[in-house]
Amino acid sequence: MAKDSVKNTNLYVPIHPQTFEGDGHTSTLSESRVLIIMTGGTICMVPSPTGLVPASDFLATHLVPRPSFNDTTLKSFPPPPLQSFTPTGSSITTRSLRTPISRHNRHILYTIQEFSPLLDSSSISSPSWLTLAQTLQNNYTLYDAFIILHGTDSLSYTASALSFLLSNLSKPIILTGSQAPFSQLHTDATDNLLGALIIAGHHPIPEVCVFFHESLFRGNRSTKISAEDFAAFASPNLPPLATVSATGVTINWHLVLPPPPKTSSSLFPGLDPDATIPPLELHPGLDTAHVACLRLFPGITPSMLDAVIRVPAIVGLVLETFGAGNAPSGEDGALLRVLSEAVKRDVVIVSVTQCLTGSVSPVYEAGRRLMDIGVVMGSDLTSEAALTKLAWCMARGWGVERVRRVMGVGVRGEMG
Repeated sequence: MAKDSVKNTNLYVPIHPQTFEGDGHTSTLSESRVLIIMTGGTICMVPSPTGLVPASDFLATHLVPRPSFNDTTLKSFPPPPLQSFTPTGSSITTRSLRTPISRHNRHILYTIQEFSPLLDSSSISSPSWLTLAQTLQNNYTLYDAFIILHGTDSLSYTASALSFLLSNLSKPIILTGSQAPFSQLHTDATDNLLGALIIAGHHPIPEVCVFFHESLFRGNRSTKISAEDFAAFASPNLPPLATVSATGVTINWHLVLPPPPKTSSSLFPGLDPDATIPPLELHPGLDTAHVACLRLFPGITPSMLDAVIRVPAIVGLVLETFGAGNAPSGEDGALLRVLSEAVKRDVVIVSVTQCLTGSVSPVYEAGRRLMDIGVVMGSDLTSEAALTKLAWCMARGWGVERVRRVMGVGVRGEMG
């Protein structure tokens, strides 16, 4: 575990070192560039006659007036506008702000690209994930890190989906939001966004992450655990990748996934000064319209289960089973037969536990029966990760057996 301090060497070599003047002196300091992508959600909402609704112009309305987000003491104020590219590849230039200097003698220069229309996160869908992924790819070489402001309801689904859609990740992509709007006096929005900025602007964690209530989680291990508490997210089966406190940022580097290896024509890439990091890759096509998630409950009938599995276009099912992966066989084994017949029709079925912590395994006969008929044991996958991973696998054009095999192993740190 490494403590974030002035001596910490796990920092970026930023793309754009800058010279700053302020308080009668001139100094050359590091400056990280961060692109914030605003999708909507509670963090940007304002009151309306019909309830809270997303509002645009977040940077000017909420961040410009706050000194912790906008350092106006430098002679170079205001900072220059920054270029970014939209999902369709159009170039835009937007106002930027610069944070005050950090304990690492670094400023963070950032701008916000807002989606239109802004969405409540309950309206996020797989096309939205592809739009986000395309935006990240289009801007990947221009910025040191990325933050996605997102509603909390589907935030873990988006984080999980992006972790599978993108490969060769060498920069942080941090999703955050809030339980109360930025515009309210009593809110978690300020700390969540500032914490995400500090981590994104200083620490090269090459993962899709979720930052909430002083903790940074691997995105595809996160899940929302509260509709009200500021500690709204958890990573039940993996400790936080980082935590923020009054003394700084503590990074659990031994948990962080490694960046992609550099490519080189040399026999010793690690010693080659011309070795390059492979480019970010986007794997499009993820579509949750072809998969479903069903939670078992006492008394569920075979006909109910069969009706879900036989929905046209359904080729995959995440089955939330009891405990360590147990399911009733049904009267005369009817429920088990429904699952077995679906597997024979090449429907990929993945078992995950309904419990917040733990995993599925064929410890009990009721669980082993599922494995024997071809249901994939999903280990400690969250339902969010299982659903998005299954949709991603189905979009790869792989055969059913390969999909089943990949669903049983980790590919993005999503399972133990």
